[in-house]
Amino acid sequence: MTDYAIGDIQGCYDRMRDVLAKVEFSPSRDRLWVAGDLINRGPSSLETLRYLESLGSSAVVVLGNHDLHLLAVALGGHPPKRKDTLADILDAPDHDRLVAWLRQQNLSVHDPDRNLIMVHAGVPHIWNVDQTMEYAREVESVIRSDDAEYYFTHMYGNEPACWHESLAGMDRWRAITNYFTRMRFIRADGTLELATKESAEHAPKGYAPWFTYARPDDVRVVFGHWAALEGQTGNDQFIGLDTGCVWGGVLTMMNLDTGEKIHCEC
Repeated sequence: MTDYAIGDIQGCYDRMRDVLAKVEFSPSRDRLWVAGDLINRGPSSLETLRYLESLGSSAVVVLGNHDLHLLAVALGGHPPKRKDTLADILDAPDHDRLVAWLRQQNLSVHDPDRNLIMVHAGVPHIWNVDQTMEYAREVESVIRSDDAEYYFTHMYGNEPACWHESLAGMDRWRAITNYFTRMRFIRADGTLELATKESAEHAPKGYAPWFTYARPDDVRVVFGHWAALEGQTGNDQFIGLDTGCVWGGVLTMMNLDTGEKIHCEC
């Protein structure tokens, strides 16, 4: 069995199948780890979601901000945005099943044998591995519960900008969500800056890319979300897989055991 991790697919179904074909991916033998943003902005969100759902246990998925946005539209009453490509999912006859499947996916996945965590945006240096998984499970349980409608109605927002263990309720859940699915730049005290989307060299004053801070452990972090990095972090501990397929870049997949990266032009 071979485990492959793939960056932000964002509905680019054909390119996903192209890169899988390059390694002769077989769900009966291999697993596909998906670093969030399965859907949206690309041309084939419905086909992508259906395929990943069909993989069953051969897919290891974490939720990205675009995936949560679909759930916020479906469950939280939020209108689609102008650039969304979610209509095919929202109108599909299997819409309810696909939404239910998406709600069962994780915010963080930990493989202790590989000393590896996969998330969408990153893991802040102020959280160790145990805290990271604890906070992920906390919000995952809300998304899967009867409180999901309340959560998705109030999910959006940039506050609170800094984590504190005393946070409670929706403030706590929103903060955890933003660290896992929206983080790029952060201060040493853990304060997030969520407006800037440029490359790592364009950090706002007082902030730095989240992966430049020393962690309390040596866990490797596989992530997506930040296309402007073009996969470059300058540190092998932090593995960026979003290389901007939906923006005309490439789709990147990595063999989790060998580190080999496989690309497909988009």
